[in-house]
Amino acid sequence: MRILIYDDQCRLCVTAKEGLERIGEDKDVRFVPYQSEEAASRLGTEYQPGRPCVAFLVERDGTIRRGLDAFLPLVPGLPGGRVIQVLMRLPFLRPLAYLAYRLIARYRYTWFGSV
Repeated sequence: MRILIYDDQCRLCVTAKEGLERIGEDKDVRFVPYQSEEAASRLGTEYQPGRPCVAFLVERDGTIRRGLDAFLPLVPGLPGGRVIQVLMRLPFLRPLAYLAYRLIARYRYTWFGSV
């Protein structure tokens, strides 16, 4: 089972997690709050106390994906996910998506608030 580690103090992150649980077809993903002992254990040296700057996906083999790369493997299980997957192959769109993720992640508390 893969583990998506999200910031449970961020309103946007919690809303995104709930949406993925509700509409995602990938039932092989378990959601774990970053502010938990399990997250610290799973992330090892990647874990830093406080608010995380990105989300993390721990793959079955222990590989850790960060930021947008944590969400891209989950996209095919979402409505319209195959289209998004194809669009992400366009050379100009991928860098824009990474930039948008970094920008939103940086200002998520200012723009969306905390839980």
